[in-house]
Amino acid sequence: MGQLVYAAKVTHIPRLIMSEQPGPLHGCRRDATDGLLEVGRQITEAGADTVVILDTHWLSNAAYHINGAAQFDGVFTSSEFPTQLSELPYYYQGNPALAFAMAQRASAAGVKTIAHQKSHLGLEYGTLVPLHFMQLDKGIRVISVSGWCAFATIDESRRVGAAFRQAIEASDSRVALIASGSLSHRIHDNQDVLERPYEISDEFNRQCDLRTLELWQAGRWAEFTAMLPSYAKACTGEGWMHDTAMLLGALGWANYKAHADLVIPYFVASGTGQVIAQLPVEPVSAELHQLATAEATP
Repeated sequence: MGQLVYAAKVTHIPRLIMSEQPGPLHGCRRDATDGLLEVGRQITEAGADTVVILDTHWLSNAAYHINGAAQFDGVFTSSEFPTQLSELPYYYQGNPALAFAMAQRASAAGVKTIAHQKSHLGLEYGTLVPLHFMQLDKGIRVISVSGWCAFATIDESRRVGAAFRQAIEASDSRVALIASGSLSHRIHDNQDVLERPYEISDEFNRQCDLRTLELWQAGRWAEFTAMLPSYAKACTGEGWMHDTAMLLGALGWANYKAHADLVIPYFVASGTGQVIAQLPVEPVSAELHQLATAEATP
């Protein structure tokens, strides 16, 4: 039987790529690049053979989508930040069997989810940047999930995440589940963004982010999941924080009790709130699985 062996929420800011390159920004985000390297070490130590990344840079307007290609091979340039993230080569093996099983389970739970094996469906940088710095063994397989269904509810993402956990446990894979996205995500206005890379755009957002991490570290997930829909909207959470909702759906949602471990402390990037946090995986009973995949009571 399969097993969810690792879970984390990670950053994917393009400045990480610039931080490793020669020039005036060399080493500017060494904390975060080292943090992702540590996440890669922890994934390896946990014995994962597959990494599933919930990517908030893969926007879908209808249904949830999973890239279940057998392999990923290409060169990526960001249309959003072409001066920061350009010509990044990548090659990873996929896990089609698990990808299609995840889609089937989520659809059976009442949320339309489609897996694809299209050779020209590329990866987004919410997947590529973390993988680049995790430096995983090439034998570890990759699945990328659309982490931002623009017109879905947080509750739908919770149910999708819970269904993913069921599919993982019914498989023969040992899986690391990674939510790739920021906390608050109000980037500075255009006239300020290049000059204020390390300043928050709104102090309200910083205070909400810090309170969120206090709740995570204290294991107060019932309180956090109750505030998540409002927090995601009020603080412009990246992808409306659907990646976080899917991650917590897989971990048990309000019934999850573990204390998050900050791999690196909270930091600010171009106005947004960022973190790398490891969330210990706990067993989820059949009863909780059933509760997690059911529609929430209004």
